Amino acid sequence: MARQQAPPWVHAAFLLFLLSLSGAIEIPMDLTQPPTITKQSVKDHIVDPRDNILIECEAKGNPAPSFHWTRNSRFFNIAKDPRVSMRRRSGTLVIDFRSGGRPEEYEGEYQCFARNKFGTALSNRIRLQVSKSPLWPKENLDPVVVQEGAPLTLQCNPPPGLPSPVIFWMSSSMEPITQDKRVSQGHNGDLYFSNVMQQDMQTDYSCNARFHFTHTIQQKNPFTLKVLTNHPYNDSSLRNHPDMYSARGVAERTPSFMYPQGTSSSQMVLRGMDLLLECIASGVPTPDIAWYKKGGDLPSDKAKFENFNKALRITNVSEEDSGEYFCLASNKMGSIRHTISVRVKAAPYWLDEPKNLILAPGEDGRLVCRANGNPKPTVQWMVNGEPLQSAPPNPNREVAGDTIIFRDTQISSRAVYQCNTSNEHGYLLANAFVSVLDVPPRMLSPRNQLIRVILYNRTRLDCPFFGSPIPTLRWFKNGQGSNLDGGNYHVYENGSLEIKMIRKEDQGIYTCVATNILGKAENQVRLEVKDPTRIFRMPEDQVAKRGTTVQLECRVKHDPSLKLTVSWLKDDEPLYIGNRMKKEDDSLTIFGVAERDQGSYTCVASTELDQDLAKAHLTVLGRPDRPRDLELTDLAERSVRLTWIPGDDNNSPITDYVVQFEEDQFQPGVWHDHSKFPGSVNSAVLQLSPYVNYQFRVIAVNEVGSSHPSLPSERYRTSGAPPESNPGDVKGEGTRKNNMEITWTPMNATSAFGPNLRYIVKWRRRETRDTWNNVTVWGSRYVVGQTPVYVPYEIRVQAENDFGKGPEPDTVIGYSGEDYPRAAPTEVKIRVMNSTAISLQWNRVYSDTVQGQLREYRAYYWRESSLLKNLWVSQKRQQASFSSDRNRGVVSRLFPYSNYKLEMVVVNGRGDGPRSETKEFTTPEGVPSAPRRFRVRQPNLETINLEWDHPEHPNGILTGYILKYVAFNGTKVGKQMVENFSPNQTKFSMQRADPVSRYRFTLSARTQVGSGEAVTEESPAPPNEAYTNNHTDIATQGWFIGLMCAIALLVLILLIVCFIKRSRGGKYPVREKKDVPLGPEDPKEEDGSFDYSDEDNKPLQGSQTSLDGTIKQQESDDSLVDYGEGGEGQFNEDGSFIGQYTVKKDKEETEGNESSEATSPVNAIYSLA
Repeated sequence: MARQQAPPWVHAAFLLFLLSLSGAIEIPMDLTQPPTITKQSVKDHIVDPRDNILIECEAKGNPAPSFHWTRNSRFFNIAKDPRVSMRRRSGTLVIDFRSGGRPEEYEGEYQCFARNKFGTALSNRIRLQVSKSPLWPKENLDPVVVQEGAPLTLQCNPPPGLPSPVIFWMSSSMEPITQDKRVSQGHNGDLYFSNVMQQDMQTDYSCNARFHFTHTIQQKNPFTLKVLTNHPYNDSSLRNHPDMYSARGVAERTPSFMYPQGTSSSQMVLRGMDLLLECIASGVPTPDIAWYKKGGDLPSDKAKFENFNKALRITNVSEEDSGEYFCLASNKMGSIRHTISVRVKAAPYWLDEPKNLILAPGEDGRLVCRANGNPKPTVQWMVNGEPLQSAPPNPNREVAGDTIIFRDTQISSRAVYQCNTSNEHGYLLANAFVSVLDVPPRMLSPRNQLIRVILYNRTRLDCPFFGSPIPTLRWFKNGQGSNLDGGNYHVYENGSLEIKMIRKEDQGIYTCVATNILGKAENQVRLEVKDPTRIFRMPEDQVAKRGTTVQLECRVKHDPSLKLTVSWLKDDEPLYIGNRMKKEDDSLTIFGVAERDQGSYTCVASTELDQDLAKAHLTVLGRPDRPRDLELTDLAERSVRLTWIPGDDNNSPITDYVVQFEEDQFQPGVWHDHSKFPGSVNSAVLQLSPYVNYQFRVIAVNEVGSSHPSLPSERYRTSGAPPESNPGDVKGEGTRKNNMEITWTPMNATSAFGPNLRYIVKWRRRETRDTWNNVTVWGSRYVVGQTPVYVPYEIRVQAENDFGKGPEPDTVIGYSGEDYPRAAPTEVKIRVMNSTAISLQWNRVYSDTVQGQLREYRAYYWRESSLLKNLWVSQKRQQASFSSDRNRGVVSRLFPYSNYKLEMVVVNGRGDGPRSETKEFTTPEGVPSAPRRFRVRQPNLETINLEWDHPEHPNGILTGYILKYVAFNGTKVGKQMVENFSPNQTKFSMQRADPVSRYRFTLSARTQVGSGEAVTEESPAPPNEAYTNNHTDIATQGWFIGLMCAIALLVLILLIVCFIKRSRGGKYPVREKKDVPLGPEDPKEEDGSFDYSDEDNKPLQGSQTSLDGTIKQQESDDSLVDYGEGGEGQFNEDGSFIGQYTVKKDKEETEGNESSEATSPVNAIYSLA
């Protein structure tokens, strides 16, 4: 998901806007003015000889200018050449060759002159050249013979064309030559081989030149390459060898530069051009190239590496890019360096280009022509195309180097001046006229324009004007106030008002007023500010599988007065909405996603004033299709080339190919992984083992998963040979105290190398160096019997097949079986460190008593009893282990104030030895654990009750409890209070200081050692004001007692009437809705107290906690429920009483919900109950 930035043309348009604001004010075309060149051909004008020649020159002026040309600085008489014509109302030359003629005859330097009665303007000197694409000279090329590993340069030497042709190399099959770090084309067109390999002679090499203007390609006769190799035969398997050069017997060499020659060179580049530095080196292995600049870093924003790091390009060169650059070529044999000294020169470039000068009679002015370059350019002034020194003298004109100063100008001073600045690398020519006019201000744009802009944007209000003398322009808003300039406003020379950031209050009518000594003119612009169009929920990048549904969201907010259009692009092209797509105002849904749906989707929300873009990428993934058409070639004794055709990657690039094999002797039908290759290849050389009947298949892998295996290849059997390796992981270990089992990992089918694979097992005592015992085994284990306890043996396992034995095996040390240790640690000493830890110390046993490998010393300990009476303890044994080289350690996590017993043993591979003497110790008192079931209760508004149970682990004799509590109300915290209790006290009651504050209680138990872990609880939030106001006992109020008596009397009368009606069979309407009572009351409600313990912090059963913390009664207030007559189905004859009562009850509930229950008398009774 990405919000797309403004396209580049927006930035370019804004730059042109700023440039236009700084430009000179132009004279309206209805006023007289000298000529101005508006269009001309480029300085170096190369034309196609097959087309007519067009040399452009257009100009404006009043009166309209006339044109003439010079060729090679001499007048070019167009009328005398029938092939040359000039376009009407233009100075553009057309040279027509339809009736014959050679374009080369018209090559030369042309210059256009545009003239009217007020002056003459000049074009650049246009150098006309005809494009050339000469044929390659015929030549017979002998085969190029080169030793493998040597460097080689195939020279192209293309014929000189205009412009220079594009060079590329092709093979004999007309395929481009594959270039890489070893083989690449230089900037001069030559093909360089850093070192030649045998496969390089598989094709011919031809240099091709493509000429741009004529669209032709010239081809040089091809080179035939013959490579002399030191290898006795052509083994294609060596191409994939990890050290290809040494495998083929190619001598490794230090790097040497093929281009440029030597250790240093120099290069000159013009400012603004691209600098291209190139270093191509030979060597074996192929050298790597790295670039550096002396005394600084390469310019990261302009530098880029090309041609596999052999070329360094720096774009838009400036003076600071001069200096010394060096390239470093290195391989594992060494490195060399070449230094290139770069000098930056510059053709002339403008610092201050002369601009047209419009003056009123008697005014002063100046023309400035200032340029820079390297070397420093010279400046030459001309007037109307003639050198200034040849023009008639003008006392009102003064020339001061690159500036011409005019004083007290008159109508006769009108002319066109040319400034020509040049050095050895080029020239610049600029025209600037001086026009003397007397014109009152005039507005050049339509009146009362409406401009609509987007909020917070930068905008401008145009007010083009003209006058001479140049008028003063001022802006006003809504016809009043001071001149708008400064702050958020800026007025440019051409009259445009820029508002840097549009706000809503900028909306209104703007008036521009132009004034000079001859009068004034004004115009109005109405500005409306609109809200921007914004995509506030952008589409997100998604990854989908084929056949699923994808939805891309695009929700937009825009100005309601503007019409919104939402469209979609796919890969920056308009999206066709077909049957599988559904476009809505705020989303695009694609059903049954297919591979062709993958790409970038752009939501374009646009109005007539602005637009917003948001882009997301949809990736459609699928497992690749299986490879096909497997083929075995280059069959050799121990290798074969496998080639396949890749299947479709289903829009997720193939990362790997897994080649598997199956053999039909040891494990027929079982496929094994052979090797893995990058996803960029489709052919690989496979190294094979002897005596295997191979069959191969290929699996393609991408990020989604693996393809189905390809169909198997044909089988290929290799010949047999003696084994080249022996089984691995050879071990000798005892399974009993009088044997040793020798085991190994059997060799697989590709390591057998022949039929009847077997193993020769040898062993002997290490100390005695007896003769070797040996036996031939077909499996993977052999047991040696009647061995002493835990003695070392030398073991060898050698592979053998019908072709012979494998190499001499390595000797492995094994041991016979272990027996239980015979001794226990002695002198076991215990030191009590604290209430939960002890330190141990013991004497280690002698090695001959271990009867095996000593693994560890182990302490077994158990809690015998607690020092507290009547406290049951678990006597489960625990253990602590210590490394075999230690004779001391620490046992921790013991229970305080307890009696413990401890024994120690020695442990080897067989098990535990005999136990040491049992030691007893006692841990001292510790601090107790936290009190259990700490509960805070609030039976009424004035009292808080606390209850708790004794700690689960007293860890000593309890001496009491410490209670700390503090009152708080919001962020206000009171003074902490402390209470001490005896060890038998488990309750505490306190009076609240005020009805608003809450309390935080912290309780801990203590022994003589100190206080233990604390537990914290808080009192409940205080009831609301309706509940607690003035703490008045409503039950003692006279009015309340009278009201309750009246209600009770009415209820009694109602019950009597109901029973009478029922006994008479009276019928009442029955409602379908029945009142279902809640469950029975919680017995905890009987005493009116609230339980806030940490075990059950729930509201009372059958009650509901209101928002203000008070407790609501059960939904049913029907007293008959208590007598079994309020439930569903009680009046089952006709249900008449239920219907009448339920209607009344529903109405009461509806009315009661509109007011607070705390103010209801009935609820007040329940609250006090």
